[in-house]
Amino acid sequence: MAGNAPMSLPDLKIHDTLPKLVTLHARDHGSEIAMREKDFGIWRTFTWSDVHARVRAFALGLTKLGVVPGEVVGLLGDNRPDWVMGEVATHALRGYSLGIYRDALDEEVAYLITYADVKVVFAEDEEQVDKLLNLAERLPTLKHIIYSDPRGMRKYTDPRLLPATELVAMGEALHAQQPNLYETMVAATKGDEVAILCTTSGTTSNPKMAMLPAGSLIRHVASYLSVDPKGPEDEYVSVLPMSWIMEQVYAVGMGMVSRMRVNFVEEAETMMHDFREIGPSFVLFAPRLWEAIAADVRARMMDASPFKQKMFELGMKLGLEALAKGERSAVADRILFKALRDRLGFTNLKSAATGGAALGPDTFKFFQALGVPLRQIYGQTETMGAYTVHRAGDVDFDTVGVPFDDGVQVKVIDPDHNGVGEIVTTHPNMFAGYYKNETATVADMRDGWMHTGDAGYFDKKGHLVIIDRIKDIATTAGGDRFSPQYIENKLKFSPYVAEAVILGDKRDYLSAMICIRLSILSKWAEKNRIAFTTYADLSSRPEVYELLRTEVERVNATLPEAQRIAKFLLLYKELDADDGELTRTRKVRRSVIGEKYGTIIEAMYAGQPKIDVDTMISFQDGTKQRIRTTLTVIDLVPGKAAKPQPVAA
Repeated sequence: MAGNAPMSLPDLKIHDTLPKLVTLHARDHGSEIAMREKDFGIWRTFTWSDVHARVRAFALGLTKLGVVPGEVVGLLGDNRPDWVMGEVATHALRGYSLGIYRDALDEEVAYLITYADVKVVFAEDEEQVDKLLNLAERLPTLKHIIYSDPRGMRKYTDPRLLPATELVAMGEALHAQQPNLYETMVAATKGDEVAILCTTSGTTSNPKMAMLPAGSLIRHVASYLSVDPKGPEDEYVSVLPMSWIMEQVYAVGMGMVSRMRVNFVEEAETMMHDFREIGPSFVLFAPRLWEAIAADVRARMMDASPFKQKMFELGMKLGLEALAKGERSAVADRILFKALRDRLGFTNLKSAATGGAALGPDTFKFFQALGVPLRQIYGQTETMGAYTVHRAGDVDFDTVGVPFDDGVQVKVIDPDHNGVGEIVTTHPNMFAGYYKNETATVADMRDGWMHTGDAGYFDKKGHLVIIDRIKDIATTAGGDRFSPQYIENKLKFSPYVAEAVILGDKRDYLSAMICIRLSILSKWAEKNRIAFTTYADLSSRPEVYELLRTEVERVNATLPEAQRIAKFLLLYKELDADDGELTRTRKVRRSVIGEKYGTIIEAMYAGQPKIDVDTMISFQDGTKQRIRTTLTVIDLVPGKAAKPQPVAA
């Protein structure tokens, strides 16, 4: 990856925990900015001295609350400096930090807190406090709820509630009484001890918790920095969930090791505006966000003048042609890309990454042509996140790059000797097993190798190619193998497609269930004077079906005949992680889809041209809505898809 000149890192054998690194930076770089947070439209800065003082106060305050080594402290809320400082404070006590996704449902929150015997939770604001209070007796272990944002909190009387300001005051009072206590606590922390419990994104309702030692995180970050250097002059905007392993690596690990400045946006709605204000030198987005940005750019061109539309088309044509030759188009840069990068906040980017799920090659090419130095990373929670990456000047849209040089080993178990098999890996900084789940640890870790469950192979250049989850690779009734994920990603390059599910395992042909991208299609509908009321209403419009037919046919033209989509329909709702249809990293849970939409799938394969739906959908706030609609099945290959299909096993 393109980056800065190599920088000297701290002695990571001595400073092998996050509290030790914070103490070091406060001593040597106390006035240097470590973090920023936007609040009420103003960027607040935190120097390393500020961070150290608040971490110390949090840690000593937690001590007063009775937190002892080996106990788990929960963190629930948006990405905020207090999340990071609460996490490091927990490590200073030799406790375990457990990040919980802010949009986790009540069932998952209750499970995680009770399973890990969590007594203290840092809950950012009223919304997260409400979530915990509403669970009431389902959280018997929870003794203290610490909140940072006091807005709306005056009406609460629950004795477990504690403002962060009071926790700080408790810690500062203890520090005044015992000024050497915190220093002694930090010195006692050990890099080989577990510090982080990181939930996996798996496909089961109850996630596993990977135990991550602090020293392993720090060493793996150093290994990553040898490939993609960062330093105190670099800016990073933290937007992906702090519970996710890669945000732990970047916002916490890299921030602490390299002193890269970490910035936190005000709200999700202001993310891109705040992002542009910072103009970061590095960015990590999940594929869904890259896809949304690309879709938004193309959607904006719909409202542009004919001249601007022609310039956009010309710029993209020149950019993609140059990209195919491994070059950059200076003309395209002048007429289009430079201004577009500036508008998106990408002007200062030295490197950019995508991970967590597969990014379609079309979207990848779009950003590469735009001049965004995008690279794919690949890894798992259990492997401390990414362990493969594209090197600068060696980017391949169909691969996830090559393994890190620092002790990472990757191989493909190929019992059929056809070059494709399960990807397994090992390196010095793996997880220490699953928390309270030795059975799962033994199942996934065999002879020191992590079995990923992903199918792939190495190409001639030594790049790793990921095909799909092994259990998700499908075979048609005619014996043709295909990757649903690969085709879904091609569909999602369309600005009108938010999600797609490819069907066809053990069937004669492939079909697709598609979720429209409401934000963009609603603009399209307004421009074309198509009246609609709801998502379900818009997705049922014949004009929308015709538009999506064009998009599906475009994708079909790029696929082998056996992998082309013969039928498709537009779902009446978006797929949602809250409904169990997607993981928190937006991977499709196919077993849930197959069960939940089984009647629709069977009707489509039975040859029904219209499918009546009468169902209830629930929203996160507890409200419900009845959906009554008719789904139209578009038959793209009438001769091929005419006969009813057998039920898939």
